[in-house]
Amino acid sequence: MSDAKRAVRVGIIGIGNMGMPMSTNLLKAGYTVTAFDRTQDRLEALVSRGARRAGSIAEVVGESDVVFTSLPNDAVFRQVALGAEGVVNSANSNIVYMDTSTVSPAVSAEVAVAAAQRGLRYLRTTVSGNGVVATAAALVVMASGPRDAFDEVLPLIRCIGRCEFYLGEGEEARLMMLAVNLMISVSSGMIGEALTLGRKSGLDWSQMLDVLASSSVASPMVLYKVPPLKERDFSPTMSAILQTKDVDLILDCAAASHVPLYLTSAVRSLFHQLISTGGGEDDYIALVKQVETISGVV
Repeated sequence: MSDAKRAVRVGIIGIGNMGMPMSTNLLKAGYTVTAFDRTQDRLEALVSRGARRAGSIAEVVGESDVVFTSLPNDAVFRQVALGAEGVVNSANSNIVYMDTSTVSPAVSAEVAVAAAQRGLRYLRTTVSGNGVVATAAALVVMASGPRDAFDEVLPLIRCIGRCEFYLGEGEEARLMMLAVNLMISVSSGMIGEALTLGRKSGLDWSQMLDVLASSSVASPMVLYKVPPLKERDFSPTMSAILQTKDVDLILDCAAASHVPLYLTSAVRSLFHQLISTGGGEDDYIALVKQVETISGVV
């Protein structure tokens, strides 16, 4: 372990689908990690991998030089960041606070104001990928906030991601994440429609997927989804419920900026149909099943 890694103490709050693999990779890289999660089995799992257990958010902050949070939505993020014993109120000015959650630019801006008042360096560190990609330390990391904080934590970022982008001093990373997720969401609807058209018209399911994976539309997303689609395996890497939360953030941001998002709005309706028929915990690519149902494909 290098002297630098020995010196930097890392805190983790939120050990979910993304927090667990990111934390594990930081431990593998030799960092001291202190963790907290209200779900005890997740915390136990990370402690078994070498993390130190904390009993509260404040305890994590007190034991850390850099604090990561990985949280599911605006409400939880606001509470963890701004609560009476949250990150901002527990931190001193030497801490770098890195949030990796997908949350709204508006709530993130609230946290930025509070952090600035405390002299806290707040880095929005959004990540593109899922739990499998995070496990492989292959996330794309988009960061915005104080440039000196970004430069300081770059070694940690490179433990969790394959590439990183510094985008500016404000909410640029939040906005870029929403743009990426817009394309993922609309692509999932497009894939559902294309496969349903082919299947109902008599094309072979497996051959269709082979062709798509070899064609000009073979994005990394398509290539990643082909193997489970071949098996019609809709186990979640990102659930339809969580993807719909992101779509709602996108549409809220678009409304504030007066940008009409016709395709995204249509895909949101498909996601809500999928959720209402019991598919909310399936992977977001289960939109394929929803389009099939609407089209009478069984």
